[in-house]
Amino acid sequence: MRTLHVGLRVTDLGRSLAFYTAIGYEVVGRVPETPIGHLTMLKLPDDEFVTVELVHDGNPVDRGTDVSHFVVQVESMADTLDVLAERGIEPVAPGQERDDGLKTTFIADPDGRRIELVQWPAHHTDGMTAADWTEEGD
Repeated sequence: MRTLHVGLRVTDLGRSLAFYTAIGYEVVGRVPETPIGHLTMLKLPDDEFVTVELVHDGNPVDRGTDVSHFVVQVESMADTLDVLAERGIEPVAPGQERDDGLKTTFIADPDGRRIELVQWPAHHTDGMTAADWTEEGD
């Protein structure tokens, strides 16, 4: 088993598509009429599979506390933030950098959902594994 993608309800599909394509997602396909709304499938350029599905049913999104954030890996935090700034997207909180070189910062989509950008330290695997936690951190 594996996670396929995350479905995110959006208030304004055009505005959300502009945001998600500005941060690098590509539209893979659309399903215009489903019981839960219009679906737009997105993936990042280096991903083989869809990872985000935008769900638009014409109603405003009522942001609760159900989703904290999702995470996108970037190659260079500085370069990514420069590109996003050119596209009018700024971090919503100061970034952090650990001594080992891990860099993180948060941006927010048009519905206020936080997206954490992560630049792994040199020689880190793509993604988190058990090696990222010590026994004290379990």
